[in-house]
Amino acid sequence: MKCFRGKDPVMLIFAQAKLVFFSVPKTGTTAIESALAPHASLAVTGPPELKHAPVYRYNRFFRPMVEKFVGEDVETIAVLREPISWLGSWYRYRRRPFLEGRSVSTSGMSFAEFVEGYLAEPRPPFANVGAQSKFVEPRPNGTSIHRLFRYENMEACVRFLEDRLELKIDLPELNVSPEADLSLPDELENRLRAACSEDFKLWRSTE
Repeated sequence: MKCFRGKDPVMLIFAQAKLVFFSVPKTGTTAIESALAPHASLAVTGPPELKHAPVYRYNRFFRPMVEKFVGEDVETIAVLREPISWLGSWYRYRRRPFLEGRSVSTSGMSFAEFVEGYLAEPRPPFANVGAQSKFVEPRPNGTSIHRLFRYENMEACVRFLEDRLELKIDLPELNVSPEADLSLPDELENRLRAACSEDFKLWRSTE
């Protein structure tokens, strides 16, 4: 299967299958999205505000178009990652050399320092990465993600997509960040779990 190696994640809309694949940042879906982009009716590659459109932005900008040209019975799906692992992916990504010297860089800091920043109010730029629960938060008009898959069980997502799109998905390894120590003191992890309880609850509810 043709893959767009090195491309960033994108939102994918499949008209015939009546399916929309949301691109949640740092959920390890770059390979899936790159593999499926050639088969999509629409692959939103930019700007970041659109290709990583959360539910509220999809509801405002994409849903009217999708319902008009594809139908109102479109199914929406996304992948979520265990919250500490998700934050760890952001931390590792922002340690990359090309970000050094910028306010978003995590170079030279520990993961615990990054999490302390994430729990701060307001968050410093390096830890201002949003939340998965806010990304998929349903809208008052009922627009929501119909099916959520776990990053840690990506095989289930791949099987679903293969069945729905009637094709074989061969995944390359893309966009891998450098390894790092993601351990946290118990007290800090407990504070994180309390502050982000909705994210942990949502992740536990995924397939």
